[in-house]
Amino acid sequence: MIYTAQPGARTGTVTPPVSKSIAHRKLICAALSGPQCSVDCGPAEELSADITATKACLSALLSGGKMLPCGESGSTLRFLLPVAAALGADVSFHMEGLLPSRPHKELTDQLALHGAVIRQEGSEMFCNGQITAGEYTIPGGVSSQFVSGLLFALPLLKGDSTITIEGRLESAAYVAMTEQAVTEAGIRVIRKDNGFFIPGGQKYRAKAEESVERDWSGAAFGLCLGGFSEKGITVSGLRPDSLQGDRRILDILAGFGAEIKKEKDGILVKRGAEMKPQTIDASEIPDLVPVISVFAAGIKGETRITHAERLRFKESDRLATTEALIRSLGGTAEQTEDGLRITGRGFLTGGTVNPAKDHRIAMSAAVAAAICSEPVVISDAECAGKSYPGFYKDFERLEVTG
Repeated sequence: MIYTAQPGARTGTVTPPVSKSIAHRKLICAALSGPQCSVDCGPAEELSADITATKACLSALLSGGKMLPCGESGSTLRFLLPVAAALGADVSFHMEGLLPSRPHKELTDQLALHGAVIRQEGSEMFCNGQITAGEYTIPGGVSSQFVSGLLFALPLLKGDSTITIEGRLESAAYVAMTEQAVTEAGIRVIRKDNGFFIPGGQKYRAKAEESVERDWSGAAFGLCLGGFSEKGITVSGLRPDSLQGDRRILDILAGFGAEIKKEKDGILVKRGAEMKPQTIDASEIPDLVPVISVFAAGIKGETRITHAERLRFKESDRLATTEALIRSLGGTAEQTEDGLRITGRGFLTGGTVNPAKDHRIAMSAAVAAAICSEPVVISDAECAGKSYPGFYKDFERLEVTG
């Protein structure tokens, strides 16, 4: 699918999809609680590819299926691999896209040390055997998903376990979301200075019916679009007290000088009187980097994004693809050792973007049309469905103001 985003700022109201980060977690807790529990993730047409993958894998895992289709979802694989090992399941995870080449070794090594037999053959990750309780050690700087996966799995074991996190835990908000999800499902985990103590022999007891809050990551695209607009854009449905780390997008936009108002119908963001560049530590908000880089290209001056090394191991090498996105539209960006340097001119020209099948690059390219003088043509645009299936429909509903 090729999508053409016409140039010009926009105004209107959008409602982002449900949070796939929270949906993953609630679905797992509900499935481990039993068939009496259900989670409302919104209309089927709004269901992201990642959440579809988690639902399919849970259904297969708990019904005795052998093949778990996790698609390109790193969360699905990393959350459910420890769960499968805790249940003693004999399964294979079928991976797609770049997922087979993304880092998993720190997690699989720990599972193997505790009794699981895991091997990867191309796009298949095979898991059998059953892990035992004990001491698990995970580096904090690789992926918070490894810690989350163990938090789901270890309460199911007979004995007590510990998770020791070596070094600084990046994306700590995602682990806090997991801790909240399992706690709400009746699981007891005890925080330590450098990790967690998890009593064994526990049972999940999620509520019979759950719903999922809206997604701050998905909202960031509408909020950034609003920051390019004199009239602004209102994003509705967001929970202001959410644990989602990407709620920080409001602080980042305020740092750029955007005007932000919390109104009855949602959050209104519009272009401020004095827009300015800034330096952004991305260690806790890696998913925001592509769209805030595009935003930086629309502001005169140099913006630096630091502590973003992990972006090289996402659906694409997001440091490289974000740089390519901005350059292909006539802007100036360059990779640094740990991030990006964007020299904004206040506008872009337009052109063709290859998102490298990365949903966040595709959607960021559409946002860039707001500061372009010519259309933005996005190839393989359907990849946006990984997290935000209705993105282009929402984008089209907005009024072009010039």
